[in-house]
Amino acid sequence: MKNLFSIALLAVLVLWSAPNVAAQPDTEKDIVDIAVEAGTFETLVAAVTAAELVDVLKGEGPFTVFAPTDEAFAALPEGTVENLLKPENKDQLIAVLTYHVVPGRVTSAEVVILTEAATVQGSTVDIKVKEDKVYIDAATVIAVDIEASNGIIHAIDAVILP
Repeated sequence: MKNLFSIALLAVLVLWSAPNVAAQPDTEKDIVDIAVEAGTFETLVAAVTAAELVDVLKGEGPFTVFAPTDEAFAALPEGTVENLLKPENKDQLIAVLTYHVVPGRVTSAEVVILTEAATVQGSTVDIKVKEDKVYIDAATVIAVDIEASNGIIHAIDAVILP
């Protein structure tokens, strides 16, 4: 138990010192508004729009979004994003996007003590703390606790797939 507490404390300290996209919580704006204004989630916003999930993510929530950055989407094999954005692939796009969303508000302090979390998509993501980093599946959490009126965003460096 002492070892688990030490790991959790270390992870909280690491995450607390990680760069935070939003220095001050902005509880007047929802998850979509925050993502649009950040300027680092343009591909995610385009995908959410194509999947017709904007109204859902502007809804009451709360939601926790593990948000891939534009660089994360750019690292996918060539043509992947374009293919997902096609109308005939909407169901697949929705599955990928909802795999990045966990119901409820899960702060970085709570994330580091979890080993998995159920997603809106229906599957679970694995959560690991290793070498002072937090991983959601194979993605590294790079910014934490970006506050929104209807939830919280944690930026990740890779797109995770169900």
